[in-house]
Amino acid sequence: MIVIAECHTVTRRGLGCRELVQVLVCPHDMLGAGAESPTHGAQEAPGGPGALPQPLTGMSVARQFLRVTKQYLPHVARLCLISTFLEDGVRMWFQWGEQRDYIDSTWGCGYLVASTFVLLNLLGQLTGCILVLSRNFVQHACFGLFGIIALQTIAYSILWDLKFLMRNLALGGGLLLLLAESRSEGKSMFAGVPTMRESSPKQYMQLGGRVLLVLMFMTLLHFDASFFSILQNIVGTALMILVAIGFKTKLAALTLVVWLFAINVYFNAFWTIPVYKPMHDFLKYDFFQTMSVIGGLLLVVALGPGGVSMDEKKKEW
Repeated sequence: MIVIAECHTVTRRGLGCRELVQVLVCPHDMLGAGAESPTHGAQEAPGGPGALPQPLTGMSVARQFLRVTKQYLPHVARLCLISTFLEDGVRMWFQWGEQRDYIDSTWGCGYLVASTFVLLNLLGQLTGCILVLSRNFVQHACFGLFGIIALQTIAYSILWDLKFLMRNLALGGGLLLLLAESRSEGKSMFAGVPTMRESSPKQYMQLGGRVLLVLMFMTLLHFDASFFSILQNIVGTALMILVAIGFKTKLAALTLVVWLFAINVYFNAFWTIPVYKPMHDFLKYDFFQTMSVIGGLLLVVALGPGGVSMDEKKKEW
């Protein structure tokens, strides 16, 4: 209605057809220097003229968080992700004798083989961490760290402990996401010819990484009748499903990061236990392994769920 009124006024002033078209496109440009538009000085709400201010929702908080941290979040995620390998590599150095004797006594493999095992773990983990943080040969570093996980799963009999096995698989999911992040898409040999995005291995790496990450939370479920445990199980399961299927992925992953970090600091406070007690090393190992899963979730927040997800399919619908 405002545009029509302005057009009639300008027509009565005798402007030609070209000026009338310009008024229709941008009527404010044709106003005199001293005239003011009816909406001059009024600040428009996001979403266009006359739109109401958007309410503060979980998605808006997640978007604001990404805008503020988008330059630093991938670096923090990678640091968290490799933290358990870094801590374990350093521990191999300071506990060389204990680790060697444990492998020797468990497998009866002899001094030389046990020492080689410890040395391989030490060099493999520290070298992989340096390569990941320096962004050099990241894919080779990921495959090396995958090998370390497999080697430790067998050597320390984690294969028969369901809780530790699921946590190691979750750690592998974080490495899959790191591998997907570093993987450069190959150039098509037929330039300009559309390709199916779903066929990209990167998309399936992100899917596999998301699914494996949620295994960490399955180890945190408590099967008792208390109200807090029931509420925690319901909320945690819902968030795990959202991350796995890729629906509202960034918000769900960010919520899991906050929840898992709080649980980690509360239950795995190894700094409160004297160093000489075995529980100190156990909690320390658990703490940094959980931090690695947090790093994987932060990669999900930073990079998104990938092509094989409901969030991506919604764009096509």
